[in-house]
Amino acid sequence: MPAENETQKVEAVLREHAMSYPGAHEDFPWGHRAMKVNDKTFLFMTVDGEKLNLSAKLPESKDAALTLPFTEPTEYGLGKSGWVTAHFDEASQVPVPVIKAWIDESYRAIAPRKLVDQLPARGTAVPGPAAKPSKAAAGKKASTRKAAAPVKKAAKKVVAKVKTVAKKAAARVKNVAKKTTKKVAKTASAAKAKTARKPATPARGKRPAAAAPKRARRS
Repeated sequence: MPAENETQKVEAVLREHAMSYPGAHEDFPWGHRAMKVNDKTFLFMTVDGEKLNLSAKLPESKDAALTLPFTEPTEYGLGKSGWVTAHFDEASQVPVPVIKAWIDESYRAIAPRKLVDQLPARGTAVPGPAAKPSKAAAGKKASTRKAAAPVKKAAKKVVAKVKTVAKKAAARVKNVAKKTTKKVAKTASAAKAKTARKPATPARGKRPAAAAPKRARRS
């Protein structure tokens, strides 16, 4: 029998924790591990090599849980009912205390009241928006930001250059339009002045009126 890898060991710890609740039992629908109480699932878990995926119902801490980098609403419409799914690429990424708190919340949301009443008062804190992600997730996020920084800087330079070129082009167009307007106005003014100085031309076919004869002076 092959030895368990680290992810399978983490799964075993979480399984043991889930099975410690009153009336909890195990099932394998669709080949996935499901932890149930009163034939209702309160935890799904699957292991694929080093990867671990799990889903739990979190009616109280759903919004806070979804701020973490490894979570998303559960598919098939379950996310609307408070179900959250977490994905981990390796065992070191799994925050075991946090997942145990989620298992506790999910069990209390699914189990009958008579079984929930057998449990001690809840004392395990559930992470909020300020909770710190695992070192691997934080490192991955930092690497992504670092890799994106040069691209962002280059994009800003390109935008600034485009704005400068556009500004200069607009200034040139404005200057040319101004000169053209002045030139047209000057030409129109000159034409008007020339027209005013030119004597009137008689209509075609008509002779100009003869000047009146001068009267002879008496001697």
